[in-house]
Amino acid sequence: MLKIGDFSKLSRVSIRMLRHYDDIGLLKPARIDDFTGYRYYREDQLFVMGRITALKEMGFSLADIVRILEVYDDKEKLDGFLSAREAELEALAQETEYKRMLLDTARKRLREEQNMSFDVNVKTIPERYAATVRMIVPDYASEGMAWGMMAECKQPLVPADPCYAMAVFYDPEYKEADVDVMVSMAVKGTYADTEHVKFQTLPAVRVASCVIKGSYAQMGDANAAVASWIQANGYKICGPMFNIYHVGPAQTQDPEEFVTEVCFPVE
Repeated sequence: MLKIGDFSKLSRVSIRMLRHYDDIGLLKPARIDDFTGYRYYREDQLFVMGRITALKEMGFSLADIVRILEVYDDKEKLDGFLSAREAELEALAQETEYKRMLLDTARKRLREEQNMSFDVNVKTIPERYAATVRMIVPDYASEGMAWGMMAECKQPLVPADPCYAMAVFYDPEYKEADVDVMVSMAVKGTYADTEHVKFQTLPAVRVASCVIKGSYAQMGDANAAVASWIQANGYKICGPMFNIYHVGPAQTQDPEEFVTEVCFPVE
């Protein structure tokens, strides 16, 4: 038997933490002296302590570790815990990478002393015959699902020049889920509708717009700039905003090469 102090030294875990583990039922002493209250541990409990330390380093909570130790000898159940933690870490890694990308973009803009003002113009987008897909997508990042529906067309689509590849967002407010979007592109010729792709003549629309080059991280600033310009110049928004993708993921995988036009219908 090892006294708690000796067990602490060998396991490299503080006495305070060992007492806490005892309180929560994670690792109880093998014996507590009735007279002195001293805690004693068996030598083989050092292996259990090693498991606890390893699981903590993987990021498991103490409550999770209690449950894991109960099934530690069941390889299938143990693998289930490990797989779930691996999925959590992968999601965290993706979230961290996204945040690092935002930080990198911000620092790059600072280094280049990028002018944060946006040139806003009023223009009319002409009437056009277009392939359209309107659907509810899980979130804004899932807009590509709607574009993917264009593949339903058995006859190859011939883009008009310009093709006005755009996405219209119909929700009256920001949605965290179930986003109502219609994507469209002007085409030459005539085509038969499919289950999701509808061909129609879209009306001309007058818009206040600005063109941005670079990643979509700028979209929030661009939207704010156009909305402020509209108010300051006596116009009124009269329809759902939309984006025109002059250069997007279909043309390049480099976000710095994207060219996007933010448009607000106005009167």
